Amino acid sequence: MTTAAEKIKANAERLRQKTPAKPAASEGAAPAALDATPVVANQPIVVRQKNVRRTVDLSPAAHRNLDNWQRDAADRLGLARVTGQEVLAALVDRLLTDTQLTEEIMHAVAGHRA
Repeated sequence: MTTAAEKIKANAERLRQKTPAKPAASEGAAPAALDATPVVANQPIVVRQKNVRRTVDLSPAAHRNLDNWQRDAADRLGLARVTGQEVLAALVDRLLTDTQLTEEIMHAVAGHRA
């Protein structure tokens, strides 16, 4: 059985072997940061397949109220529970497709920053 540190070292070594060495930048060359999307001939474009995790910080009151809302929603839907993940994913889906909701959220974000 391997320890977490051994797994991390093995993964780092595997990634080092996988990543080609970068040539030294000459003084006249453009900075690498400007070339954000390098083009490699005859290589397929890799599309991310796994979901990406986001986290959110809530006040204790907002967290408690969200928990209560989730319990009420589970009762109304006849489910054992409704997860925060489900709620936030549904909210993001709506945000990205509902123009009225998008405008409301933009105003709310601007109001929080003012």
